[in-house]
Amino acid sequence: METERRKATPRTLIRMKKKGERIAMLTAYDFPTAEILDEAGIEAILVGDSVGMVVHGFETTLPVTMADIIRHAAAVARARPRALVIGDLPFLSYTVSVPDAVANAGRLVKEGGVEAVKLEGGRAMVPVIRAILKASIPVMGHIGLTPQSILRFGGYVVQGKSAIAAERLVEAAKGLEDAGCFGIVLEAIPANLAERVTASVSIPTIGIGAGPSCDGQVLVTHDLLGIYGRKLPRYVKQYADLRASMRDSFRAFIQDVKKGSFPGPEHCYDGGGEDE
Repeated sequence: METERRKATPRTLIRMKKKGERIAMLTAYDFPTAEILDEAGIEAILVGDSVGMVVHGFETTLPVTMADIIRHAAAVARARPRALVIGDLPFLSYTVSVPDAVANAGRLVKEGGVEAVKLEGGRAMVPVIRAILKASIPVMGHIGLTPQSILRFGGYVVQGKSAIAAERLVEAAKGLEDAGCFGIVLEAIPANLAERVTASVSIPTIGIGAGPSCDGQVLVTHDLLGIYGRKLPRYVKQYADLRASMRDSFRAFIQDVKKGSFPGPEHCYDGGGEDE
């Protein structure tokens, strides 16, 4: 008999790190995906700004708005998942001013139903993080390759490869912990650096393209399922090819319609009697 899972909180993830238990996190942007993820036993669901690319078809995450994240987060929250629901603060929603950052984080909680927010950046974000925490909203950090900085990086480039850059990332992680973050996403950094960062902080690290030594791992669900049609990063493990399965199903439907074999008698209503 399956043991009833308790609702996950930021403290749940911190306790998991202390116990040496690995944390699994995936993205969701809609009600059914959130339900299925929760049925599978995921510990954390990220309503990521990756929605801009894998759902809305943008080339980057930059066009994603607060309204976008709130709408998708609200759909996820309506599934009432036992997983911790974390919402991304999108580009320019927290870097213009501290009051804007707090207000937007508050909107994600009040209107989107998330239980924590995630933002990108290192020590420069400490005042923002502390202000959001003062409003009683948990914060997850994100360092390494930060997609909202894609214009400054000049592409999706691995970060922390030089000794100086590696040292900066270690110090950034410590700064985020000191600021009060309950966890940190490490994206696209060398595995040995991720191991070093993970050992340097007492809060969990969640890796994406950061090797096996992080306290947990996150992937974009559309990548994992093989739905997103564009070239995937090397760190993605594709667990299914739903794009092919969906395409085959659509083709079968089209053929049935063309042949007149759908709908069949079993798909039709009988006449006579009262309306149901």
